[in-house]
Amino acid sequence: MQRSCSRDKLPAMFNIALYEPEIPPNTGNIMRLCANTGCPLHLIHPLGFDLDEKKLRRAGMDYRDVATIQEHENFAAFLQAMADADIYALTTKGQTGYSDAQFKVGDVLLFGPETRGLPEDVLATLAEHQKLRLPMLADSRSLNLSNTVAIVAYEALRQQGFEGLA
Repeated sequence: MQRSCSRDKLPAMFNIALYEPEIPPNTGNIMRLCANTGCPLHLIHPLGFDLDEKKLRRAGMDYRDVATIQEHENFAAFLQAMADADIYALTTKGQTGYSDAQFKVGDVLLFGPETRGLPEDVLATLAEHQKLRLPMLADSRSLNLSNTVAIVAYEALRQQGFEGLA
């Protein structure tokens, strides 16, 4: 399954991947981020909402038509499509700080569902250095998904000198 819209004039810097996202406004905000940075957005099914849902449209505004969006039937199909890319997963179980990773163009930044994070079987497909963490207070559960995506995406973009962005 692949449904996509594209903004051909921008170079693809990093791939943003959402594994089974659940909250439409978060996905809409991330869609807007991707449209403004040239990062393709990958949605790994099943989704917790319909892509035509009103809350998604409101948060994504008119950016859905200018973002590059690819849908993947499941995680296995996503891995097959991204076979040549390095994948970095954001997880509270990670030991490596997100700013310690050395991102390169084409890498995948993978994020889990809002209420449960990435499952163990997905994390097991990655090496320890590919499991990244954002620093937080010890008793904190997690940050909002769209905030986490923005933080990590902009660190990856910063490492590339914000190439292609004005």
